[in-house]
Amino acid sequence: RHDHHDSANSFLLPLLFAFFEVVSCLLNHTLSLTLTTAVQEYVNPCQPSPCGPNSQCREVNGQAVCSCLPTYVGSPPGCRPECVVSSECALDKACVNQKCVDPCPGTCGTNARCNVNNHSPICSCQSGFTGDPFTRCYPLPPPVQDMPIAIRNPCVPSPCGPNSQCRDFNGSPSCSCLVNYIGSPPNCRPECSINAECPSNQACMNEKCRDPCPGSCGINARCNVINHTPICSCEEGYTGDPFTSCRPMPPP
Repeated sequence: RHDHHDSANSFLLPLLFAFFEVVSCLLNHTLSLTLTTAVQEYVNPCQPSPCGPNSQCREVNGQAVCSCLPTYVGSPPGCRPECVVSSECALDKACVNQKCVDPCPGTCGTNARCNVNNHSPICSCQSGFTGDPFTRCYPLPPPVQDMPIAIRNPCVPSPCGPNSQCRDFNGSPSCSCLVNYIGSPPNCRPECSINAECPSNQACMNEKCRDPCPGSCGINARCNVINHTPICSCEEGYTGDPFTSCRPMPPP
């Protein structure tokens, strides 16, 4: 009986060792696959950024946290500059480098005061001074007795503001905008400064809203304006570079 028992043990032990080796190998393979899958499944939530333009994205605990870039206002995805045109600012501010600021500093001359009217700085000499308020105002000379009263020119200095002209009309100033400027004094301005101030089928060229197509496309090409930008394409039945020349397509 002992021989039979020893024979059984000698048969079972190798099987048990082989079984444990197979189980150990399977466990190691499963753990390796799990770790590999975990590494492969990591995705940076900020690539691509979900935060929109003018924003920054930071990863916090595996989540994307969005914020606007410095000097931009609003909240993602609607981060924007404080202003693009002066009409987006308070009436006593102007849009300079996409910020609403006081347009007066550095605008007027010595002994002149500055008042902002509808985003435009208006310079005038202080009380008791005269001269060109954009450069220098001088103290008024004391009145000379028994001298004929000099006729004062109401247009010196001009009260009409920038981009305007002043005419003496019966002793009173008559203001009008210069040619090619629109609005009314003291707020004469060019028709446009940026494309966004023109209709979408025109572009701002030399401060005028104009069709940007003439001269943009090549021979046998047509031009369409989309969002202020000329888009060139070959006419139907033509092929080639629409910016230089389109040629008839070869017969099929």
